Amino acid sequence: MLIVQKFGGSSVANPERVFNVARRIAETYKADNQVVVVLSAQGDTTDDLIAKAKEISKNPSKREMDMLLATGEQQSVALMCMALGELGYPCVSLNAHQVGMTTTSIYSNARFKKIKPDRIQRELDLKNIVVVTGFQGVNRFDDITTLGRGGSDTTAVAIAAALHADKCEIYTDVDGVYTADPRVVKTARKLNEITYNEMLELASLGARVLHNRSVELAKKYNVELVVRSSLTKAEGTVVKEVCKVERMLISGVAGDDEIARVSLIGIKDTPGKAFDIFATLAKKGINVDIILQSIGRDKSKDISFTIAETALADAQKVIDDNKERWGIERVDYNENVAKVSVVGAGMASNSGVAAKMFEAMFNSNINIHMISTSEIKISVLIDKKDMHKAMNAIHDIFNLAD
Repeated sequence: MLIVQKFGGSSVANPERVFNVARRIAETYKADNQVVVVLSAQGDTTDDLIAKAKEISKNPSKREMDMLLATGEQQSVALMCMALGELGYPCVSLNAHQVGMTTTSIYSNARFKKIKPDRIQRELDLKNIVVVTGFQGVNRFDDITTLGRGGSDTTAVAIAAALHADKCEIYTDVDGVYTADPRVVKTARKLNEITYNEMLELASLGARVLHNRSVELAKKYNVELVVRSSLTKAEGTVVKEVCKVERMLISGVAGDDEIARVSLIGIKDTPGKAFDIFATLAKKGINVDIILQSIGRDKSKDISFTIAETALADAQKVIDDNKERWGIERVDYNENVAKVSVVGAGMASNSGVAAKMFEAMFNSNINIHMISTSEIKISVLIDKKDMHKAMNAIHDIFNLAD
C-alpha cells in the first residue's frame, strides 16, 4: 500500500516526540508499505518566526514572510530524516520546489495548482521513506508561497491525490474529530466517522482539527482521510463521502474567535452596489463570510459582513480607497466578536434546529448579532467573551455528549 502520513507541529515539538513519530513511520514502512510523510514546523516555531519578523517590521512584506515561515518546515523534515536514519531506515527530505508543488501567487494564502509527483515516485521506487515539507509551495515566479495556517493538511491530501495513495492519515494532538473542541467542551465525544460535507463545514467554521481546503481536495479526489493521534494508538475518525450509520441530527459545534465584523453604514441604495463592494474585496483575496444587508431607507442601506481577523488590515485599505466611490457615510470595525456554528447532515430533513440553538442562546443570556444558514449548518455571531459559554450550551441542548 501507498500511505501518506501528516504530522502536526505538536507531534514533532521536541526530540522525544520526533523519535516517537519516527518510530510510528517506521512501523508503517516495516509493514511493507510505501510511505510519504508530510510535516508541519515544530511546536511554536511558526509563532516564533512571526515574532522575529515583528521585531524588524510592524508590517512586513507577505512575500518575505512566506520566505521566512517556510524555513520551519524545512527544519522539521531534515530533523525527521536524521531521526529515521538513526533508527536505520532509508529516508530523503524534499521541499516544495523539489516536489514541484506549484501554487497561485497569493502570498500567505496560496492554493495548489498542480503537483508533479515524479521525484517522490522515484524515491519511493528506491525504497526510501519520503519526508516532504508541508504548508508551502512555489508560484510561477519561483517564489516560495505558504498555504495559510494548517496548510500542511492540504499538502498531505494533495500529494495523496497526485500519487493515488491508498490512504491519507492526519496525525494530530487529539485522537480524532469530536462533537466540539474537547479543550472547550469537556463532554465532547469522538466521532467514528463523518462525511466530507460535514467536516468541510466544521473546518471552515473554526474547528481546527483539519484545514478546510484539505477537506475540499479530499472530497474532490475521493481521498479517504483518517484523523488520529500521534501520541496514542487509538483508532481515529474516518472522513469519507458516505457514512454507514443513521445520520445524527447534529454532528458538531464549532467556534471561531479569530474573525472581525465590518459594517458599512449609509451606502447609496443603487443597483450593483453590493456586487461592486464584494467583487473588489474578492480581487484582493479577502474572503467574506456572514453577510447582513438592511432594508433600504432614505435612499441608503447598511451592509455588515465578517472576515478573518488576519484580513482586517487589507480590508480597511480596500474600503478606505473606495469609500468615496461607494458613497459610504461611516465604517465600523469590531474585532470583539466570535462565530459559533452547528453542523449536521440531519438538519436537512428535520425542523426546529434553529429554534433549539436560539433557545440555548436565550437560556445563557447571550445576544445574537448576525445569523447565517445553509442546508447543513447554522452560524451566529456573538460577543467574543461568550463563545465558550455558547459552545457548551449548544452542545448540551442537543445532547451531543450521549
